[in-house]
Amino acid sequence: MTSDEIREMFLEFFEARDHLRLPSAPLVPATFDPSVLLTTAGMHPLKPYFQGLEQPPHNRLTSCQKCFRTTDIENVGNTTRHLTFFEMLGNFSIGDYFKQGAVELAWELSLEGFGFDPEAIWITVFAGDEELGLGPDEEAIAAWESVGVPRSRIVLLPREENFWQSGPTGPCGPCSELYLDRGLAFGREDDLPGGDNERFLEYWNLVFMQLNQDPEGTLTPLPSKNIDTGLGLNRMALIQQGVPTIFETDQFVPLMRLGRELASTTEPDERALRILADHSRAMTFLIGDGVVPSNEDRGYILRRVMRRAIQQGHRIGIEHGFLPQFAEQVIETMGPAYPELVSRRGTILKWVTAEEEGFGRTLEQGTRLLDNLLARGELPAADAFKLHDTYGFPIELTREIAAERGVPFAGDAEFVRLMDAQRVRSAAGPGRGRPGGATEVVREISPEPTEFTGYQSLEQHTTVAGLLERDGRTFVKLAESPFYAEGGGQISDVGTIACEDGDCLVHVVGAVRAGDDQAIVVEPESGTLQPGERVVARVDPIARHATEANHTATHLLHAALRERLGEHVHQAGSYVGPDKLRFDFSHTARLSAEDRAAVEDRVNEWILRNDPVRPITTTLDEAQRLGAMALFGEKYGDVVRMVEVGDGSYSRELCGGTHVRSTAEIGVFKILSEGSSASNVRRIEAVTGPEAVRLLRFHDQVLGEAGDALRVPPERVVEAIGTLRDRARQAGKAQTNRTVDVAALAGRAVDLAGARVLTEVVEAPDAKSLMDIADRVKGQVPGDAAIVLGTAVDGRVHLVASVAPALVERGVKAGAIVKIAAEVAGGGGGGRDTMAQAGGRDPQKLPEAIAAARTAIEAALS
Repeated sequence: MTSDEIREMFLEFFEARDHLRLPSAPLVPATFDPSVLLTTAGMHPLKPYFQGLEQPPHNRLTSCQKCFRTTDIENVGNTTRHLTFFEMLGNFSIGDYFKQGAVELAWELSLEGFGFDPEAIWITVFAGDEELGLGPDEEAIAAWESVGVPRSRIVLLPREENFWQSGPTGPCGPCSELYLDRGLAFGREDDLPGGDNERFLEYWNLVFMQLNQDPEGTLTPLPSKNIDTGLGLNRMALIQQGVPTIFETDQFVPLMRLGRELASTTEPDERALRILADHSRAMTFLIGDGVVPSNEDRGYILRRVMRRAIQQGHRIGIEHGFLPQFAEQVIETMGPAYPELVSRRGTILKWVTAEEEGFGRTLEQGTRLLDNLLARGELPAADAFKLHDTYGFPIELTREIAAERGVPFAGDAEFVRLMDAQRVRSAAGPGRGRPGGATEVVREISPEPTEFTGYQSLEQHTTVAGLLERDGRTFVKLAESPFYAEGGGQISDVGTIACEDGDCLVHVVGAVRAGDDQAIVVEPESGTLQPGERVVARVDPIARHATEANHTATHLLHAALRERLGEHVHQAGSYVGPDKLRFDFSHTARLSAEDRAAVEDRVNEWILRNDPVRPITTTLDEAQRLGAMALFGEKYGDVVRMVEVGDGSYSRELCGGTHVRSTAEIGVFKILSEGSSASNVRRIEAVTGPEAVRLLRFHDQVLGEAGDALRVPPERVVEAIGTLRDRARQAGKAQTNRTVDVAALAGRAVDLAGARVLTEVVEAPDAKSLMDIADRVKGQVPGDAAIVLGTAVDGRVHLVASVAPALVERGVKAGAIVKIAAEVAGGGGGGRDTMAQAGGRDPQKLPEAIAAARTAIEAALS
């Protein structure tokens, strides 16, 4: 039975028994669930249903969910079954059947679908726990006995094995697992399920969510009892296909074969092949679901698995540029079941190629430096941290390579301390917040949801449904509300709520969202609102319209970026308010001046066309068929709101925000800035409408004042400034020639492995003068020289490297050396192998940057 056949048989079995089949949710969880970075279980996308926050489309559900877990990443390749990416089949009951029903369904499918011998199936159940005040799960035992499982094949296991909970508090309950006895060929006579053996293979877990734990250790029954089950598709494929390891099942065979074909060694390491196969699947699905390599959160997880795959490929002698071939194989194998891989093939290959090219240089240099460190027989935490912080060499790879060489690394605690200190120095952003705060407030005021009327009207006569004071803020819930609650990047509306009789007035300063419900944050001005009181809610029309203009402009900007840069561009975050818009998007490089101008011009062209902007309610399937853009991390139901601009040929997006009625209402679009938000994520800030007009007028004013000061007309200001700059450079160069003792500087070069090496901080007025100094020093250093000079001017770092051709042949390359130094100083750059320049943003790091350059030169020469 193939993996595809197992997947389809499972889903069809439950569909035939009144379960609604759900498509797999993305690996990026919905934005309202910040408790996890990636989807780790089949039930994660269904949590709002289990928690009672949303109404499920049916009380019986089934799905095959894409999942990713890093907890077992160190075991991948070392065992026959551990994976990072996997598919989890599941059936779910939300207040419908419970233990008896779940047991009967699992038993029927195990025998009639999977064809297992009933004598080979063993069961584990919860043994009870004194601390929780619970005895053995007799109800589950009775259910299994009722379908024919003898008591002798039902094993009681403790809380650690057979009690499920999502965290220290919240829904929880006992679970029951199904094991297949594979016989004495895989173990001993006295082996039992749950033990450390290969004889009994767990293939299905039934979770009985019947309790709520709050506070920790205190259990109360849930009002609605639910079922959550999980069956690993890949593990079932191992059983059905009769192979000893998951890596010999049909989804993995093509990847293992590809690894052997590309490896230069005759018998490539099996562990390396397994890691390549698993990690290439993980990276392909992660990128397909919108994750891009970075140094933060889920982007770091993706980068970690990609870099482990690259390193293992190098270990078995696969030539550079192999990772896209593995991604192509994953798309070919898994594309029929997951068509998003096929539609996003270009994006996947772009990111895979870029990461391999970037990390290939890091891997080569980092491995060389690590080899030198390991040759000493020890690896201090400070050296491991320097490899990670200065050269971008992951600590996980450092640990693995050290272990392979038999060199102990006991510096984890010190490494963590150094990393924490670095985060403090870098002023790292706030951590992930506690989920559920808004939901708790909204539901505490009133369980009845507020009807949002703000798409149709900015004024609403309505009733106060309830009030709540919490943490010094006043929350009001209305029966109907015209106020948009913050979500999808758009900030909340502001305005007023007034009593119909005129006795009270409060200012609306925000609104919090809980699914489709909301509560309004108010500041009183006069009188007091009371529950049940009739009021008039009014949205500030000026702030709303400015926000709408900015929101529609983000859609146009998104379309213009994808048109200009490529379809790999996806929204990675946004801010939409009345003052400006901020748009984060996936892309590898700074926009050129030409790209920036072209994007801005394209958006303004669409604005001038006065195209209609239409919100359309349709099905998710129809929206996807029309090519509507969906945001990664957002959760969509079967019916969605799609915002279409013009005829939809250039912009269709799923969006719940508010928008202008036609593009001409935006007025004008002006980019304020474009820069890096995170690794492989760029950020554009822009203004529209009156704000853009004010900005353009200010620019005209500044240009006029500059012209007056320079005594030239505005159109000649740039020319006049250039003339002044040239004069200043000449004066600075003359000063530099008088102050820099080139001969003395050249005399500080040292002999190193047959080369002359000079790495120094010098004084220079600008980058061009620094290059002049390097040229003059080069002429006075005898022999083959590697020279790196740096200076700090006006809050910027300038670096230059000059390397003799003979040293380039030995591996010392100016572009690579200066890039390493620049990264230490918070910048970047590069150039030819013999001459290169770079810059940085942190002058205080200049000495460290120069030291990093020297270390890189030493490593290349060793």
